[in-house]
Amino acid sequence: MSFQKLDDLGRKLESLEHALSILGADEATHMAVGGGEKRAEAMANLAGMYHAQATAPQIADWIEAARPETEDQTLALAEFKRQYINATCLPTDFVERRTAATMRSEQLWRDLRAKGDWDSFLPALEGVIALVREEAQLRANATGLAPYDALMDQYDPGNRTADLDPVFADLKSFLKGFVPEALAAQEARLAKRPRKSLNAPYPIEKQRELGLAAMRAVGFDFTHGSLAVSHHPFCGGVPSDVRMTTRYRTDEFLSSLMGVLHETGHALYEQGLPKEWSHWPLGKARGMGIHESQSLFVEMQLARSPEFWDFALPLVHQHLGPDAIPGWETADVLNEVNFVERGYIRVDADEVTYPLHVILRYELEQDLVSGKLDASQIPEAWDAKMTEYLGISTINDPKDGPMQDVHWPGGAFGYFPSYTLGAMIAAQQWATLEKAQPNLRSDIATGDFNGVNQWRADNIWSQGSRWSTPELITRATGEPLNADIFKAHLRQRYLA
Repeated sequence: MSFQKLDDLGRKLESLEHALSILGADEATHMAVGGGEKRAEAMANLAGMYHAQATAPQIADWIEAARPETEDQTLALAEFKRQYINATCLPTDFVERRTAATMRSEQLWRDLRAKGDWDSFLPALEGVIALVREEAQLRANATGLAPYDALMDQYDPGNRTADLDPVFADLKSFLKGFVPEALAAQEARLAKRPRKSLNAPYPIEKQRELGLAAMRAVGFDFTHGSLAVSHHPFCGGVPSDVRMTTRYRTDEFLSSLMGVLHETGHALYEQGLPKEWSHWPLGKARGMGIHESQSLFVEMQLARSPEFWDFALPLVHQHLGPDAIPGWETADVLNEVNFVERGYIRVDADEVTYPLHVILRYELEQDLVSGKLDASQIPEAWDAKMTEYLGISTINDPKDGPMQDVHWPGGAFGYFPSYTLGAMIAAQQWATLEKAQPNLRSDIATGDFNGVNQWRADNIWSQGSRWSTPELITRATGEPLNADIFKAHLRQRYLA
């Protein structure tokens, strides 16, 4: 009886999650500017309702009394208990305050980022950071974790700064030396085969059709998802109605296409989750490190390979026109999609410099949560790290500096480490796939992604949250996370 009560609760919570996800996706894509205040109020109230139901005192009794009859039910109950403990540490009134503040902060960010108006945005961000510190302490008190660890645990259960700090320090040291090597190797390649010019402009509607074709090719289910436009690309909605977005530039098309492929990786994971457990924590994605590994698998491992472009180049000609990139061959596209440069924008960064963008944010977040750094000091601290890690300054450019990401306006502290962990996991999955499927690359070259997707469906998507992140990685690839595989991948792609 208790298990049935938990099952019924799971369905009610799933309905509220559904409403919040769709309202949030709509707010970022189609909502009229004047609807912001009421939308924030509606979502704050729904979030409060969700939290109140998810933290009801009787749930503890239901969990204690439940008698699972199958392995799935046993695993489901354990995951429900973990989430209940984490949810009950936040009072409902706090959840409502946080939701309202982050919604308004995001709305303000969308308006002020384009103007680079840091001073006008700062008060809203200060309010969000105050709430983040409050949340970190509430979670720390309930779990016994350090405040920042308690935040990370919401996005990737098991992540700890004690484990990540040395990994990221090692990777940062490697990349600071590797970036110049990759740039030198690239210069030598380009001396033999120079970059070719783009024949812009590229109409947005044609780019959209190209993106849709690429999504369809790699397995996106359009009966359970769609593509729209937003300020910041994202994948939201729910598994039965995935809401993907991208953004466009008319002077080039590759950044949007790669963004579409990245978000499609997220979407495929959501669409592949176990449907019979969609209303239980067991049926949800296993943390953001695994989620990012799925998006980066598609964007970095798959879509930057020569075999993918042997298949995709005709799609470009088909949808953008025969003169879109006249005379280009696969090697010319690879010159572009694998081009390494020291840039300002994380979402546009190549896979060599990308981890440095993430490590920068990871380090600043720890200082912001601990109180070592105040919001007003972010531009100077950001610039110091950008200068040290990538050799470029953002001191007079908040738009392309600390205002570029939606995460901090939205209160998502502890999320960024998952991006680089995801890149490492993606490289490990690809290495495993190459061993398991000898015809992998030739299949991709012909547009056959069935083997790729079936392996990921069997080993990652269908598993939901049955296993911890380390267990899932080990089960899927045969060994624990091994950062050396990521380093070897970078050396092979950029120095060979």
